[in-house]
Amino acid sequence: MDSTLQSGPDAAVKAKKSKATVLGSQRPSWIGKVKKDRWLYVLLLPGLIYFLVFKYLPMWGVLIAFQNFQPFVGFWNSEWVGLENFRNFFANPDFVRLLRNTFILAVYDLVFFFPAPIIVALLLNEIRVNVIKRFIQTMVYVPHFISMVIVASMTYVFLTTQGGVLNEAVFQITGRRIDFLADPDWFRPLIILQIMWKETGWGTIIFLAALASVDVEQYEAAVVDGANRFQRLWHVTLPAISSVIVILLILRLGNFLDNGFEQIFLMTNSLNRTVADVFDTYVYFVGITQGAFSYSTAIGLFKSIVGIVLIYGSNWLAKRFGQEGLY
Repeated sequence: MDSTLQSGPDAAVKAKKSKATVLGSQRPSWIGKVKKDRWLYVLLLPGLIYFLVFKYLPMWGVLIAFQNFQPFVGFWNSEWVGLENFRNFFANPDFVRLLRNTFILAVYDLVFFFPAPIIVALLLNEIRVNVIKRFIQTMVYVPHFISMVIVASMTYVFLTTQGGVLNEAVFQITGRRIDFLADPDWFRPLIILQIMWKETGWGTIIFLAALASVDVEQYEAAVVDGANRFQRLWHVTLPAISSVIVILLILRLGNFLDNGFEQIFLMTNSLNRTVADVFDTYVYFVGITQGAFSYSTAIGLFKSIVGIVLIYGSNWLAKRFGQEGLY
């Protein structure tokens, strides 16, 4: 009897172990999973290679911000100078001017351009005739595919004092011409208007996709409750896409100090340079034309650090206000 009692628990333990072994052998290993989905991983390879070559490997280049980098000496043999490039940048009289110009343009972009795709998407969502809706969508998408060089040329043709179409219209009405292209007061409005005209339609794509996922029953319930069109927009539509708006706002804050080089460079001249110089163009003039590679890399690293701080800070605030945030 005693031997039977002793062998009973041992047999149960052995049975559990054998069962676990069988189940473990049935679970595919990670190698088996890769083999099973090998074609999906093959499709993933081009994207991984792109980010590895063009995004991650160049990160090592930020080390020259702490060097007196000399191309003929090489990366590893250049003199290490620590934070000297950053100290020189912050002590430079141009720093305050560059920061002010960059910050003002970034605020203009955030205040005027960021809400524009949301407003256009909401207006398009209210159009019930599909033919008209698709026609308007096509028209607002087209400027995105126009080169910024062409946009700058169009701006010149319309606004130049030497026969510009809009300037001639202003002259016929007021009796005087306005030098839009050279007046520093007009530089920032022109930059924002160009961005809004070119990119607003393209930016509506994400918001229209978010609006398509809104539950129709919520609108029907709002109509039953007596809500008018504006109330349905405010209490149903906007809350439904609020998470998308917050995520895109956080991502935009990550590039807060990136005003874009090409557009600013094309619209800058000797008369408006006092307000047109920003970090992006300054990096070009100092780093490329003057060969100050370490100094310009320090400026780029400073911008990246500011972007990281803004992303973490805005994400924290979003969660404090009850939103999902970016992560």
